[in-house]
Amino acid sequence: MQDIDWKFLFGSFDGRINRQLWWIGVGVLFVVWVVSGSLFGREGLIPVVMGIAILLAGICLHIKRCHDRGKSGWWCLLLLIPVVGTVWAIIDLGVLEGTPGRNAYGANPLKARA
Repeated sequence: MQDIDWKFLFGSFDGRINRQLWWIGVGVLFVVWVVSGSLFGREGLIPVVMGIAILLAGICLHIKRCHDRGKSGWWCLLLLIPVVGTVWAIIDLGVLEGTPGRNAYGANPLKARA
């Protein structure tokens, strides 16, 4: 596996990421959510702060994947629709390929890695 820039992956709204990095990011955020829930519970200040951090990191992740598909990050608002948003994310962000070559959001992340 390649070296992953975690700060870019979870802390930036700009750029593009491929499907592999998106799935890795989703997995990492899920594990962090489960572990933080086990350690701190679901009530109190620490879980709220952790939840906000996980939410913001997830938004960064999804926006960059939308950019790879040639779409605006505003498409992530579909995630607010129960069931439909999850199905959309799995298919559009997790299964379908990104835009080949350069698009309005940057260079192809697969070509930049090669």
